[in-house]
Amino acid sequence: MKIVAISASQVPSSAANSLQAMKAVHALARIGHDVTLIVPVTDQPQAGWDELAGFYGLRTEFTVEYLPSASRRLFFLAAVRRAKSLKPDLLYAWPLQSAVLGLMNGLPVVLEMHDLPSGRIGPLWFRYFRDFKGKKRMTVITKALREALVARYGSFLQPSDVILAPNGVEAERFENLPAPAAARQMLGLRDVPTLVCTGHLYPGRGMELFVEMAATPGLSQAGFVWAGGRPEDVEVWRTKTKSMPNVTFTGFVPNSQLPLYQAAADVLLMPYSREIGISSGAGHSAQISSPMKMFEYLASGRPIVASDLPVFHEVLNDNNAVFCAPENPGAWQAALGALLFAEPARREALSKQAAKDAHKYLWTERAKRILEGFPG
Repeated sequence: MKIVAISASQVPSSAANSLQAMKAVHALARIGHDVTLIVPVTDQPQAGWDELAGFYGLRTEFTVEYLPSASRRLFFLAAVRRAKSLKPDLLYAWPLQSAVLGLMNGLPVVLEMHDLPSGRIGPLWFRYFRDFKGKKRMTVITKALREALVARYGSFLQPSDVILAPNGVEAERFENLPAPAAARQMLGLRDVPTLVCTGHLYPGRGMELFVEMAATPGLSQAGFVWAGGRPEDVEVWRTKTKSMPNVTFTGFVPNSQLPLYQAAADVLLMPYSREIGISSGAGHSAQISSPMKMFEYLASGRPIVASDLPVFHEVLNDNNAVFCAPENPGAWQAALGALLFAEPARREALSKQAAKDAHKYLWTERAKRILEGFPG
């Protein structure tokens, strides 16, 4: 099938929305479809395939087309015009505007939803998508998001055309990972019990709790590594922890190298707050989020300690993770100390179950499920 996808994300970019779009489109290509991804031209230099493949950890080539437009708003229209000119069998869109305009142009449309429509016009565009006739399907990353959309906008699609599609993982990238000590040696990290968190340093990601744990006497002999973050954010946290030799903020790590950092962990951390920032600075992430690192953590086969947020229980459970209330540092101290120093059998059991459960969330299986029977 010939698929044209539209994303408003900057490419390349370390932002989660850019990474998610590239992984989702990559999966469509991997299962055999002819895929073109249309993205906006930005001030950043355009990248060729080899650079994109290394940056995002991609293997199967697809076309990335950079489309100039006079403004962000006009990009949505220009992208649909360009998509229609390519005569696709399917339009796969992240922007609501492009999904609606695609329907208006007679294209079958799959719309990926990662958050509730926001701002003054977001809800209006979603109502257009709801009410406009045509072949359409919607994906949602969590049950919580699906329920929130139904509560606000009603149930307007057949159940078969509302696909629960959590983010995913490429399991082969996590095969034959070295043991934690060997991974630490390869990365030049200290060979001590190590706790790792990967991802950006946006508000609500738990940096304060991460640093507080590192300062705890019972955990001060452990290494705390945070892999990722924008340079300006990394500098802030390096300054705050300059007197803490057991804390490392690595800065940006290409997605292709993240498995090695996750392999270096004895325990992986998801210390999210109950209010979580995202790259755009807005959204309902703590209520409806499906963080990509959660699936990478599973695939790495390491124990996970996560904030006890209801939405995380859609993927994690007591057999593959340990949950702690984000506002209870004492619970985190106890859980981490036990896993690192007192409960090796439990650590091993959590690791094995995590690796097993990761296979429920392959990007390619996600892509197949989204397209099954559509457009018919």
